[in-house]
Amino acid sequence: MKARSLGVVFGLIAAPAMAQDIMRNIEMPAHRALFAQRGDVEPIPFETDGCSGGLSASWRFVAETFPKFSALYEAHPPWEYCCVTHDHAYHNAGGASRAEESFEARLSADDTLRVCVKQHGEDNADEYAARYDMAPDQIRTAHSVTAEAMYTAVRLGGGPCSGLPWRWGFGYPGCSVFKPVTSARE
Repeated sequence: MKARSLGVVFGLIAAPAMAQDIMRNIEMPAHRALFAQRGDVEPIPFETDGCSGGLSASWRFVAETFPKFSALYEAHPPWEYCCVTHDHAYHNAGGASRAEESFEARLSADDTLRVCVKQHGEDNADEYAARYDMAPDQIRTAHSVTAEAMYTAVRLGGGPCSGLPWRWGFGYPGCSVFKPVTSARE
């Protein structure tokens, strides 16, 4: 019984590391493809959509449509600066020069986004609590839930060579993990 309990404890401790290894193995071919395709090309000039996936665009639409929403909740997500910083890292693949560095830089950029959104909630908890008639802990919790959702979204939908406009390395031409199809005559 003790051995079984010890095994469960070790399993719980090792699970995040194993999950990280699995994600690395799944994602590394795309990082290699990005670097093989981009060569020495410089990225296109930086552009941002704020918080990707339609978050900033939807927020602005609602704020423009409903002025009272804008007056209470602002015209853009209040943590949008976190997304712009994140976009800078995504634009040039975190400044990485090799696929392995690229994987680590993306993981770091995504974690930095999560921490930034949570910190925004912490830094503004009292002000927002008064504005929204909520407790400061509710503000912190809302930001924490939002940060975790954003982290999950960028981890799942932001990989290199995905074809999505918010992909890792979006400042470089698109890439694919699939080899081009050639005819038998070539």
